[in-house]
Order: sequence, then C-alpha cells, then structure tokens
Amino acid sequence: MKVFLDTNVLVSALATRGLCADLYERLLTLHEVVIGEPVVLEVLDILQRKFRATPELLSKVEAELRLLRVIPAQAIAPSLPIRDVDDPWIIACALQADVDCFVTGDAELLALEMIDKLPIISPRACWEKWSG
Repeated sequence: MKVFLDTNVLVSALATRGLCADLYERLLTLHEVVIGEPVVLEVLDILQRKFRATPELLSKVEAELRLLRVIPAQAIAPSLPIRDVDDPWIIACALQADVDCFVTGDAELLALEMIDKLPIISPRACWEKWSG
C-alpha cells in the first residue's frame, strides 16, 4: 500500500511520541510512504519555528524525509472548499502520486472524505485499517 502523509502527521511523528510516531514507524516498515515537496518544506519550517530545531537537526530530518518518495510541487492545484491556501498544493502532490490514501489530522481535509477517488483518512483510521 502507498500512503501519502500530510505535514501535521509527519510533524507529530517526528517531534512527539504517540499514535503518529507509531504509525509512521509501522508504515515505513510495511508500506510505501509518499510525501510532497511542499510537505518537506512545511515540516522543516514548523520544526524550526515551533520547536526551535537546530540547523543540524533540520538537516537530519530533511535527509530522512528525502529517503521517502517525494513528489515534486505541482503546477496546478485543485480548487477545494478549505481555508488553508497551502493544502490544495499538497493534495495536488498526493493526486499525482497515485496513492491509496491521504493521511491527515486536518479537520477541514478530513471533512472532505475523498478528492477525485483519493480517500482522506485520519491517522487513527489508517492505523486501524493498515497497520498490519
């Protein structure tokens, strides 16, 4: 299975303990984790701004993320009924990646449930369905 992870799931997985960290580890072991270039940039920005990550740590995180399949930023984003102007660009990457699901903790995106046959699910739902 191919799973696209949203920024909030990755930040949670990398910066805290809990479900997202466990899910990330399990997905890396049993499935293919896919992210987008905009996700890489957002993760690094959030870790630096909110968690005050050092340049050395940011470099290590970026190296780890780039070991995953990273979809380039897309030229066109879908029009979505959401407030975050960055999210459509992330969804565009997920659609391009031809993944089985998009995993996010974002309530607005979760409310959409599906975009162009791409299921949008929570980390908990992903864990329950595909953690092995």
